Amino acid sequence: MEDTVRFDARVLYLSQDPACIRRQLAGESISLADAGPLRDDVSTDEITPVTVMLVYDERLGRYPYVGFKAGDEMPFGENAVKQGGFAVTVAGKRYGKGSSRESSPLAELSAGIRLIVAQSFERIYQQNCDNIGILTTTDFSVLDRIAAGEAIPMSVFLAGRDELTQRIIRAGGLLDYSRSQSWPAPRSRADNARAEPGAPRTLVQKIIERHLHPASERAHSGDGVFIAADYRFSHDYFTGMSAHLMHRAFGKPAPLVDPEHIVAFQDHLVLAAQSVPHVRNGLLPGVANLAQGHQAFARDYPVRVHGALPGETGSEGICHALMAERYALPGQVIVGTDSHTPHSGALGCLAFGAGATEIANSWVTGYVRCKVPQTLRIEVSGQLRPGVTAKDLVLHLLQMETIRAGGAIGVVFEYGGAAVQALSIDERATLTNMVAELGGMTGIVAPDEKTIAFLKERRGIDFRLESWMQSDPGAPYCDVIRIEGERIEPMLARPGDPGNGVPASALSDAIAVDIAYGGSCTAGKRSDFDSYHEVLRWGLDHGLRVAPGTRLYLQFGTLDVRRYCEQRGYLATFEAAHVTLVPPGCGSCANCGPGQSTDPGQVTVSAINRNFPGRSGPGQVWLASPYTVAASALAGKIVAFEQLQRDTAIASA
Repeated sequence: MEDTVRFDARVLYLSQDPACIRRQLAGESISLADAGPLRDDVSTDEITPVTVMLVYDERLGRYPYVGFKAGDEMPFGENAVKQGGFAVTVAGKRYGKGSSRESSPLAELSAGIRLIVAQSFERIYQQNCDNIGILTTTDFSVLDRIAAGEAIPMSVFLAGRDELTQRIIRAGGLLDYSRSQSWPAPRSRADNARAEPGAPRTLVQKIIERHLHPASERAHSGDGVFIAADYRFSHDYFTGMSAHLMHRAFGKPAPLVDPEHIVAFQDHLVLAAQSVPHVRNGLLPGVANLAQGHQAFARDYPVRVHGALPGETGSEGICHALMAERYALPGQVIVGTDSHTPHSGALGCLAFGAGATEIANSWVTGYVRCKVPQTLRIEVSGQLRPGVTAKDLVLHLLQMETIRAGGAIGVVFEYGGAAVQALSIDERATLTNMVAELGGMTGIVAPDEKTIAFLKERRGIDFRLESWMQSDPGAPYCDVIRIEGERIEPMLARPGDPGNGVPASALSDAIAVDIAYGGSCTAGKRSDFDSYHEVLRWGLDHGLRVAPGTRLYLQFGTLDVRRYCEQRGYLATFEAAHVTLVPPGCGSCANCGPGQSTDPGQVTVSAINRNFPGRSGPGQVWLASPYTVAASALAGKIVAFEQLQRDTAIASA
């Protein structure tokens, strides 16, 4: 007889209408028809804002949805879900966008949520639910069956899922499944180079084949498989949670596999002492709790460590930037506890984010689970105009209706074409990094001579490309998006979502800027600082500095970037332009340091990767390229660099 599941508790509809939310929290049970339009694009920043992610266990159950926005309201308070007795959450499209933080489903589970029904899910979020034991479905008919008191067959929640995922769901989660399996030592790349000639394949298909668990001889699109990971990394938000889950499942000390290829980064919280909400709300003890969990793992196991700077604020660098600068190589598999892990795909490796449970399992087994993805080819012909960057290209993609509707969830974005080949590795990293916002699994650019030069310059490595390190002619793509590089203009994303794209030239009203911010893993690289410096040097030459009433923060992604700026003489320009420099770390991108807003009325123009509600403080965040951020700081209003140059020339004529 088939297993069934019964849900006797209440259903919570995440409506766009704040009054509907308040009615439910007051005890009223409603139907889907009563709920009105459901909220789309509910992000993990809304489910568990970074300011509540200071514990990594069941205490998170006090906080689900405290950052959720309905209209202009945030109706959920602490313990609202648990006290309301809800067991099912219902939402619209692309539920769980944004960060890979497993804190979000763990908070929901700990508050009593056992099932989430949504029109579509982001890949990492749904996989995290599978791993910890929350059921998910896009079948809204289950709501009527739940209302009727029916026991729902487990097959409903397995429909459309690959065989491996079905086994994990039936086991109650990944770690329970993992303990029942055998895990042979991951093979070296040379041993894994066994893919036979055959049908044309994409680069990612080839990488997966070369890293497959021995139980899988071939991997077809849609299959769930385990692949050997060359590097596994975590950062200070999730190291403690991953270690907690690992010890609970495998004992302490746990038998780590290949610990010299495990990296622990302390980067997200290193500036908390300068963060307004963390200081004001007494959150620093919680930050210390997370730091202690991270440091205990780094102390107890022989893993590689990049920590906070001794005797000063900041860190050695942001995890994604350091992975590309120090570790990742073409053809490798890189997995980390962050949705922007695809950053390293700029070097031609398969890099993707995973939750804490996945990382805990990979530490002990050497393998990480993935669903063999389809590949979407982004072909950018010609060349980008001067002052147009990879960030503008991504914001252009994000505003496309097929992407906004979730049409690329879980795919690989393979970037190519003359305009992409002309980009530096730093710029390519912006393309792959922001696949997290596009909804894909990862992004990749085939390695080439620029990759070789990057590895020689940054690491002193004489790397040799191998003939297989590119997609084959006739490789299977689920679709091809062709873009003429010359047609891309400087872009913006309006506040609330990275998909709210608009050309800068289309702004009809002047948008005054309180804060301009350049930094983060996406925009704290050497090429980004080249752009900031180019604009600010031009500004100084034309009598411009950061406008009165506007503050410009520039944050280095790594210490190497800071040294680069020192060597090139950029710091004198920044000082003369009245820039506030910030040491390496995630900072205001994670609402944890200088550059964050403190008032809902403030306007920020930012080069970070996402602008979900509350992401960088309570203010309104516009996304833009490094050029536009620096130009807007000089103008005191949002403006592209090319427009500022025209306006200045007209004014001086």
